Amino acid sequence: MASTLAVSVAKPVASPPVAVSAISPQRRLLPPCRGVRAAALLLRSERSRGALVVRAAQGQETSIQVPDVTKSTWQSLVVESELPVLVEFWASWCGPCKIIDPVIGKLSKEYEGKLNCYKLNTDENPDIATQFGIRSIPTMMIFKNGEKKDTVIGAVPESTLVSSIDKYVKR
Repeated sequence: MASTLAVSVAKPVASPPVAVSAISPQRRLLPPCRGVRAAALLLRSERSRGALVVRAAQGQETSIQVPDVTKSTWQSLVVESELPVLVEFWASWCGPCKIIDPVIGKLSKEYEGKLNCYKLNTDENPDIATQFGIRSIPTMMIFKNGEKKDTVIGAVPESTLVSSIDKYVKR
């Protein structure tokens, strides 16, 4: 004897989104978040992460973007520059490059009008990287009058870069 099974499928009912904190105030795992300002308040209690995290959560700019130099702009931006030039050789996949990037941005602001700072992506401009013997990134090179004067390799402290820059730039 064969039996039949009847299945009825109900249409899903659209319901408005419900905030997690509204489901059960007793079982709330996370505090309610009301946008960026509330997230910044949460981060203030995490003092070990530093003020930059709080500023980032509040939407303030934390680092200065350093302009790119490429094979096509190398001559005009680096070789023909009247000011000394700091070039950071980097790649998008490089962790230490990401660490040193905000330091380069800060120095470009501090030495504004006395030093030009640029970034050269070694993956996109291998000819220039090869020309200057770049074998490790990040590598920062200082050029003056179109000639390479100094090289700093690795994610070094800001003071190391400042001492190299100060040899060629007067504050």
